[in-house]
Amino acid sequence: MIASSPIGIFDSGYGGLTVLKEIKKALPQYDYLYLGDNARSPYGPRSFETVYDYTLQSVKWLFAQGCPLIILACNTASAKALRTIQQKYLPKYAAEKRVLGVIRPTAEIIGNYSSTKNIGILGTKGTVQSESYLIEIAHFFPEVKVVQHACPMWVPLVENNEYDENGADYFIKKDIDILLKNSSEIDTVLLACTHYPLLIKKIKEYLPENIKVISQGPIVASSLMEYLKRHPEMESRCSKGNKLQFFTTDSATDFDKHSQIFFGEKVTSKHVELTPLQKSV
Repeated sequence: MIASSPIGIFDSGYGGLTVLKEIKKALPQYDYLYLGDNARSPYGPRSFETVYDYTLQSVKWLFAQGCPLIILACNTASAKALRTIQQKYLPKYAAEKRVLGVIRPTAEIIGNYSSTKNIGILGTKGTVQSESYLIEIAHFFPEVKVVQHACPMWVPLVENNEYDENGADYFIKKDIDILLKNSSEIDTVLLACTHYPLLIKKIKEYLPENIKVISQGPIVASSLMEYLKRHPEMESRCSKGNKLQFFTTDSATDFDKHSQIFFGEKVTSKHVELTPLQKSV
């Protein structure tokens, strides 16, 4: 019997399920293992060092479960931890494995959506402060002007099931108004947090009709599909049994209760304890 080698999907909480949903839709034949670090979510306000430590703990755990390839389906982890993991940890400890993020594949194509070459980005405090999108988009689309705005209340709104309630309108309108005040030429808004697609209905209510709203799930799914085509040596290592496994660092009961709104179908998860990193790692 061939051991399962699922593709690992990691997020600080529930948001990555919106990415997994699209990946599974595009590539249903593979096995997937999802890990949500709900016990320590949200990552957005945390320091670079803390996000790196938490993310590396999760990556190591996913590797130990047999995942040869991991997608950080979390913008904050992609912004604050991915590059260091790729450049320092993998070459020394897991050279045959790969960890990918959500920022680069988004930056590679986001400029194609804008006619005015003005793009707005809504994200967590951590993602915005990292300036990762500014750097990556400038690399692929140097002519595009990017305006960012952090929305610290949006993830709590989603996590507390207030995303469709009247109370969410105040914060969503306030943050969108601030973004648009910084540039009247914006014609494309990127939701640079995997929680935000659940707010898309209200987001569109407070944006002019001519402004496109872009979610990352389909972009990341398409990018993964192309990656596996370009890297058959990795593709062959990913097991294909159409199997899904879900794990959380917090209550499995709570995770199962809230996951359906993100994933679109019922989820059954297990609780896992992550091993703290040694300071020397």
